[in-house]
Amino acid sequence: MERLGERDGRPEILVLRALGLGDLLVSVPALRGIRRARPDARVVVAMPTWLEPVVALVDAVDVLLPTAGLDQALAVEPGRVEVAVDLHGNGPESRGRCEAVQPARLVGFGAPGWNGPPWPEGGLERVRWADLMTWHGMPADPDDLAIDRPAQPSRAPGCVVVHVGAAYGSRAWPVASFAAVARRLTSQNDAVLVTGGGADRKRAEQTAALAGLPPSAVLAGRLALGDFAALVAEAGLVVTADTGAGHLASAYRRPSVVIFGPAPPEQWGPPPGPHVALTHAELRRGDAFTDEPDPALLAVSPEEVLTAAATVR
Repeated sequence: MERLGERDGRPEILVLRALGLGDLLVSVPALRGIRRARPDARVVVAMPTWLEPVVALVDAVDVLLPTAGLDQALAVEPGRVEVAVDLHGNGPESRGRCEAVQPARLVGFGAPGWNGPPWPEGGLERVRWADLMTWHGMPADPDDLAIDRPAQPSRAPGCVVVHVGAAYGSRAWPVASFAAVARRLTSQNDAVLVTGGGADRKRAEQTAALAGLPPSAVLAGRLALGDFAALVAEAGLVVTADTGAGHLASAYRRPSVVIFGPAPPEQWGPPPGPHVALTHAELRRGDAFTDEPDPALLAVSPEEVLTAAATVR
């Protein structure tokens, strides 16, 4: 993946989306719309550095501009880029970061100094951004989510990935529930691996122990992002809460069951394909940043997940 460096003679389009893995993956259709409309341009995405292994798999992107969030100015000299695209959100902070680079054109939702459509309330996130690009003359297909496969092979082709990770406690489906699913799938002769980030290691170990899996089945905190993408790309099934793992399964069209809590699947759910989103919306509190699991998530049972898994495989 290139860094910004010196200009190479092509006009440059800067896209701001300094968020997480799922946020990157739902923006792929919009990025493809930009690429198709402007094949002459160098597309620069402002995103966190840790996403680089997956950003490199998006064929619509040329350059990663390391950007951890909106707290600091974008590392681009004013006047350098032709277009700045706000794919980050609809607030003054992200618009201000784009305005500060002084592009010839600003692309985003309508606001003072910005020509664009009104911000749509609700609806799928991938549709929101694809429609925005279409409005600005860069037609995008919201289901165009596929990304390239990593060069490295999967360490366990055909395995079941039980991903226990969650960025916030609100999305943390109980360990006992993950374990019940893993135990049943193992009894059906599936090779089950338990994944997550480094902070999820304890949850993963507890899940494996309750499911009767060996310590070698626990990969939480042991896989680089590119290796994790390779694992999902060839998985037989992915079981996860609403995290980047589910969006990777969508990108690779791998069978998946995604359990939703505070965020509605009507906004973040998977596209058509071998994917099932489960939740109990009538119980949703909707506080994404609390440490307490959302009741809409807790109400999803292992039996519901196993039934859904049988329909997508």
